[in-house]
Amino acid sequence: MAEENIFKWPITIYYEDTDVGGLVYHANYLKFFERARTELLRSIGVSQQELFKNKASFVIRHIDMDYLKGARLDEQLIVQTRVETVKKASIIFCQGLVNNAGHTLCKATVKVACVNPETMKPTAIPQFIMSEISK
Repeated sequence: MAEENIFKWPITIYYEDTDVGGLVYHANYLKFFERARTELLRSIGVSQQELFKNKASFVIRHIDMDYLKGARLDEQLIVQTRVETVKKASIIFCQGLVNNAGHTLCKATVKVACVNPETMKPTAIPQFIMSEISK
C-alpha cells in the first residue's frame, strides 16, 4: 500500500482472537478491518450515531480477502486503511494487516454501500462525509 493517505489503527492480538493453535481465527480479520474503517470515519469527525441521524448507514457490499500469513497471539499489528474509490453511494477501501517488520499478513478490498437504515435502499453518501473522505 502506498504511504500517502493511509489511516493506521493499532491492534493487539488477544487470546479471544485466536484458535487452539494460537493463530488468529479467520473471521476475526473481518472484525479488525471493520474497526479500522469505523475509526477512520471517527478520525474525520463521523460517528455511527451521526450517520443514523442523517438516515445513512454503511453496509458491506463485497469483500475480497487474501490471507498471506497467520497473525499470532500477543502480536502488536497495524491495520492500514486507504480509500481507493468514492462513488455517489459506495466506497471501496483497501486494507492490510501489517506486522512490525512491515510484512502484510492479510489484505482485503472492501466495498461498502451507503443505505437508508430504515428502508435498506441505496442512498447518496452524506456531503459532510464526501468532502472529508475525498481529500
